[in-house]
Amino acid sequence: MSGPAGAQEAAEDAAPAAAPAAPEPLTFDRLSQLMAEKANSAYTESENTLPEIVRNLDYDAHRAIAFRPDHALWRAEPVNFHLQAFYPGWVFVDTATVAIGRDGFYQPHIFQATDFEYRPPLNPEDFKGITFPGVAGFRIHAPMERPDYFDELVTFLGASYFRALGSGTRYGLSARGLAINTATEDETEEFPRFNAFYIDAPRPGENTIRLMAELDSPSVAGAYEFVIAPGPKTVMTCRARLYFRQSVSRLGIAPLTSMYTFGENDRADHDDFRPEVHDSDGLFIERPDGEQFWRPLQNPANLALSFIGETNPKYFGLLQRDRSFENYQDTEAHYELRPSLLIEPIGEWGRGAIELVEIPSAAEYNDNIVAFWIPEQKAEAGTAMEFSYRMHWGLNVQPEQDRARVSATLTGIGGNAAATDVEQTTRRIAVNFTGGPAAELPADAEVEPMIEVTSAGRLLNSAVSRLPGGGWRVSLELERLEERPVELRVALTMLRRNISETWIYQWTTEA
Repeated sequence: MSGPAGAQEAAEDAAPAAAPAAPEPLTFDRLSQLMAEKANSAYTESENTLPEIVRNLDYDAHRAIAFRPDHALWRAEPVNFHLQAFYPGWVFVDTATVAIGRDGFYQPHIFQATDFEYRPPLNPEDFKGITFPGVAGFRIHAPMERPDYFDELVTFLGASYFRALGSGTRYGLSARGLAINTATEDETEEFPRFNAFYIDAPRPGENTIRLMAELDSPSVAGAYEFVIAPGPKTVMTCRARLYFRQSVSRLGIAPLTSMYTFGENDRADHDDFRPEVHDSDGLFIERPDGEQFWRPLQNPANLALSFIGETNPKYFGLLQRDRSFENYQDTEAHYELRPSLLIEPIGEWGRGAIELVEIPSAAEYNDNIVAFWIPEQKAEAGTAMEFSYRMHWGLNVQPEQDRARVSATLTGIGGNAAATDVEQTTRRIAVNFTGGPAAELPADAEVEPMIEVTSAGRLLNSAVSRLPGGGWRVSLELERLEERPVELRVALTMLRRNISETWIYQWTTEA
């Protein structure tokens, strides 16, 4: 073709092709959009592509494999964080991908067989050449106690479980991304998984590390962001955006999982040289007006559920208050060094309830305690929710308070305990309060107890007495009227004002 049209056509043919569009950065908003789109499609199980030799590892063989510290990511760089992977196989057949990047651009990191050490009786040659697009999980190390040694800081391993440490602590309780239908009668519990992580490569001088994660399950898809700041009290700031494929009967936000086998308030049937065995000893709650509650944990004979209604809680968490080695006498487990974990909601969470689940357990390797927030808003199919919160991990994470704290809960038979030939039908409970201005009051101060007992029980006697060395004890003798749990509440008061936190307790039919 000749003429202007032909010339234009020829020019277009000769013009270079347009450059491909630049990739879109993977921001948290973009990840949230992708997970919202994913929730609009049916859930699909992840494909298991592990080699047979890895998939069939048993417990002992899996324990014989460890990541080589000299292969840790960023070890050769002057930064404050190192990363190591956990080997897949055994119970960890569902793997998660790890991508490393910065400023929204991430590249998958493929771990090699050579990143791991294979100890006897394994033969390293059997695993030669294997690559791992996905791993069981990972852990991040940081200099916690001294600048020349990188301690474990946080571990992501299994479903949506993770654990963190503050200075001077040992691993204990865990957190989860989400709890779905935990301890419900008619629903099977669902365990959502973090199946992809996007981790920002640290830069010199940075004292926090950021990562994002994809969460997926039959009922929900979600985007998570964590910013982790190590220290004497390690703080993890979390944002979670949830998109529901299906309606969820009971949604648990910021779930905590811990272990309580026995303690000072329920030693019955535990023939053990150790006085106490637990990772946590109580549930702590603080309301927006500053009122604080302490609920000692128990190991019940039957499943026990407690629901504490709240609006915009300021804090809640599972704490290990007892820090005395003498009260555990365990030179291996060192339960006195297990971290507490306090959840600090960010923004308005509205109305809901904190649920405490106590599951009967005869062994200390079972995590039988769960606590989480249940929003009043229902998780309906096609809806979305967002929550932000801080997690405080450490030896002492409880906020400052100007009131006495519960330092012990002691229980036993009522009546005359020395009269062993007479059946005792009542129960005696002693609650010790220590610290705060109440500790300095003289023994003749007019301290009065506030005591509430639900209709399933009756208060027979009560007394307030001074503790040696400071503090106060409230003693109760109770009678059961019905075969259902008795809810109790106790606080110290003076001039009609609370001078202590409030002790709350569930006296079950077995106690």
